[in-house]
Amino acid sequence: MGIEDMVNKGKDLFEQNKDKIDDALKSDQAEQISDKVLDGVAGFAKKVAPGSADQIDDVRDNVDKSVGNE
Repeated sequence: MGIEDMVNKGKDLFEQNKDKIDDALKSDQAEQISDKVLDGVAGFAKKVAPGSADQIDDVRDNVDKSVGNE
């Protein structure tokens, strides 16, 4: 099987399961996990660039809207 065949199979699997994937990304569990990850990344970023805390919070909030059910 060539790379093109594998890519096409991956696309087919995605198309067949995109509703399930969307549901998983909007689940309570995804929300809890994403909040922990985003909080950790934001906290680290604030330590590296403390003068950018407001911008970091804005980015964190915008990303959070895309994952989970918040």
